[in-house]
Parts: sequence; structure tokens; C-alpha cells
Amino acid sequence: MAITHNNNFNLIRLVLTILVLLAHAPELIDGNRHREILTTIFGTLSFGELAVNGFFLLSGYLILQSWHRQPQFASFIKKRILRIYPGFIVASLVSISIVTPLGIHPINFWRRIDFLAHLQEILLLTPPSSPPNIFQGQPYPNVNSSMWTIVHEFRCYLLVAIVGLIGGLKRSTTWLVLSAFVFIVHNLPLATHFPQLSATFAHHLSDLIRLLTFFCAGGCFYLLRDRIDYTRNRALLALSIVIISLFNENMLRLALPTLGGYVLFWFAFSKIPSLQWFRTSSDVSYGIYLYGWPTEKLLIWYLPSLSPWLVFLCTTGICYICGLLSWHFVEKPCLRSRN
Repeated sequence: MAITHNNNFNLIRLVLTILVLLAHAPELIDGNRHREILTTIFGTLSFGELAVNGFFLLSGYLILQSWHRQPQFASFIKKRILRIYPGFIVASLVSISIVTPLGIHPINFWRRIDFLAHLQEILLLTPPSSPPNIFQGQPYPNVNSSMWTIVHEFRCYLLVAIVGLIGGLKRSTTWLVLSAFVFIVHNLPLATHFPQLSATFAHHLSDLIRLLTFFCAGGCFYLLRDRIDYTRNRALLALSIVIISLFNENMLRLALPTLGGYVLFWFAFSKIPSLQWFRTSSDVSYGIYLYGWPTEKLLIWYLPSLSPWLVFLCTTGICYICGLLSWHFVEKPCLRSRN
């Protein structure tokens, strides 16, 4: 019997995942974003960045909800591991053992593979390393760079577990103060205030703080759920301000986690009869996200004449099947074992 959810989270995750594929298709061909739709229009962020921010907003809401339903450290960590690791492990193995050989030509590939290094990458939730001659001549010659966000997701889970373990989630004040602090740091130019940081480290730290900002904001929407009144008119007003802020990066940093979050959760809890099917459908978004990058890379590698929009359409169809397989044969069976 299908499980019915009283929200539109499944649909939102699916749309966000498809936006990631849409953003990557032209960029993986061109090596830049001059044909990426949202960047072309507004010049601030891509559909991929917008989608990842949205993922972390949703995650913050749902993960704090999970802790409040069962505030036990061991049980919480077990659930989070079973949600993240199985799909990640299989996608990593597919990327290493199937995608990499298809994008590289040396006969002795299997002799050169570093199994211990790849095992460490899987355990640490980092993208599989790519040999130097993979996808030669293409920009971004990486086998699966989309996986970089997964370790940040798990770090956010650990933050919730630690704050919950010390009693910081018994009252909403602690999380709200933490969120305000992260929000302030997110709006500081790290390179200016901390010039001693290396460019690479500053970039990774900036990514973590950005994603943590949206995760914390999502948690705030959960904690304040009984005080927030979601209406269509307010959502339209908030959306209008967000669209205007897309022209200015500083405004966007302020508007997207807050007003953007309001719009997202208004839609998440809107009762729209025509969208009822998505409430009982399989959650294929994680699988689509994990297999999107390598699928697009292979299509571009073997069919270089394809336009980015055909690459996007083909990838969406292929990865929807991959998402179904991942959900039914990897993710769902593991989730059943967590209870």
C-alpha cells in the first residue's frame, strides 16, 4: 500500500533535482555558465545553486522534525546513515567501476585503480576521484562532481545530533540564535575578513556556511511552524521580492533563506488536488541527483553533437529510471531496516 504524505515535499525535491540537471547540461559542454538560463537572466546564481539551497531548506525542516519525533542520538544517527550512505555507496561504485572506464581509454585501468583511496572517499562521503585522462578535452573532467554536497548534508545532520544531545533543541531559542549567527557569517566576505585563508579552503568553507544557512533556516521554519501563517497573497509578495533580489547578490543572500523559504514551505503545505499523485509516488530525487552528472558526462562524451537541451532531456529520462531503481532496490529496503 502506498504511503500518503500530507505535503508536496516529493514534488519539490523532484523539481529541484531536475533544475540541477538543467543547470549542468550547458555548463558541462561550455565550461562556463553563459548558456545557463537563470545566470543569463539575472547574473547572480544558477538553477543548480538555487536547487541545492532549496534541498537544504527542506532538509533542515525535516531533520529537526525527525529529532523532535525521536530525540535519541543513536537512533537519529542510524536513520541518517541509512538514508544517506546506501545510495551514495552504490552511486560511487557505479561511477568508479562503470562510468570511469567508459570515459577513459587505457587498457590497464583496473590495474591502476586505488581501491583503498576509493574506500576512504566512500566512508568520508566525498566524490570519487577521477584519473587525469578521463573525459579528455572536456571541461570539468570529473566522474561525479554533484556528490560534493552530500558530505555537507551529513555534517548538518551531525550538528543537529550534537545540539540535540546537549539539550539545545528542547527550546527553540538555541537553534534560532545559532541560525542568526550562521546567517551573519554567511553575509561576511570571508576573503576580506580572513585573508590568511587559502583560496581553496575559503571556497569550501563558504560553501559549507551557505548550505548551513539554508539548513538552519529550514529548521527555524519547523520550530516556528505554529506561528507562521502561510497564505497565497503573502507567498506571492515574498516571491516577487525574491525575484527582484535575484538581480543583486547581497539582497539575494538576505531574501532567499527567509522569503524564499516562506514561498517554498507555503507550496509544500498547499493542498492542490491535481498534485495528489506526487504525495504517494516514489521518492526518486536522491537517485536522480546522484546519477545526473555522470549521465550527462557520458552523453556529451559519446554524442558531442547533442545540444545541451537534448542532453538535459535525455538525462532526465535516464536518471528517472536510475532514481526508481535506486529507491526500490537500495534506499527503500535500507530505510525499512532502520525501525
